[in-house]
Amino acid sequence: MTALFALATSLLWGLADFGGGLLTRRTPALTVVVVSQAIAAVVLGVIVVFTGAWSEAGDQLWFAAAAGVVGPIALICFYKALALGPMGVVSPLGTVGVAVPVGVGLFLGERPGLMQVAGIAVAVLGVVLAGGPQLRGAPPVQRQAILLTLIAAFGFGAVFALIAEASTTTTGLFLALFVQRVVNVGAGGLALYASSRRGVATLPEGGFPWRSLPALGFVGLADVAANGTYVVAAHHGPVTVAAVLASLYPVVTALAARGILRERLRAVQAAGAGLALVGTLLLATG
Repeated sequence: MTALFALATSLLWGLADFGGGLLTRRTPALTVVVVSQAIAAVVLGVIVVFTGAWSEAGDQLWFAAAAGVVGPIALICFYKALALGPMGVVSPLGTVGVAVPVGVGLFLGERPGLMQVAGIAVAVLGVVLAGGPQLRGAPPVQRQAILLTLIAAFGFGAVFALIAEASTTTTGLFLALFVQRVVNVGAGGLALYASSRRGVATLPEGGFPWRSLPALGFVGLADVAANGTYVVAAHHGPVTVAAVLASLYPVVTALAARGILRERLRAVQAAGAGLALVGTLLLATG
């Protein structure tokens, strides 16, 4: 159960990242984040109303609100780091944030078995390699890019840990995800307003990309669904296992780029994808 839902999380996040990456080629990244999350918030709001999820309101929603604040900050730092580049070095560094939920799980007393420990190690190595690090011919990564990437990585890891604590029931999960998205939109909207005040372009030259609304909706809803499947995975098994399997999303993004954009996978990426699969099998059988 844990492995199934955690792998679904990787699939959804990987596709959401791929879609978001395509959209940011034409639209500023912050705008993509705010609009996609706003669409998700509207859909979740309708679900909350029809399921009566408001009855699940409680102190645990502060975890969701905190995740909503941390999430946009992590995304902004990550996109800035990607802009400084090189992307092939920055991207795999973003996966080190898995240390946060894994550390939380260990602190709370989880003790994975020997097979699971081996699976975690192999899967993490596979994720790093599948990110496509430029091992040769790459210029040195700027210190600022490394710092921003690490901030983003641990921000993503913190969201993993926080959202897992935000609900204990299905309806409570809907409410927690709704609160997280509302805070996401609020924090991102403030950042968007501040950017426009500084004269930074927040829209493409042709104006708002109305034709991209379906794609923006997909990115936002896939992100929401990924958060939901991760919470289910974390509640049905060790957080250490769920977090590592959920962090396999760079493999999905790389494969999507290969299949749709015909981007060529480097040998190191193919090896990383294979190791990630081996690690997944070890975790699932452990």
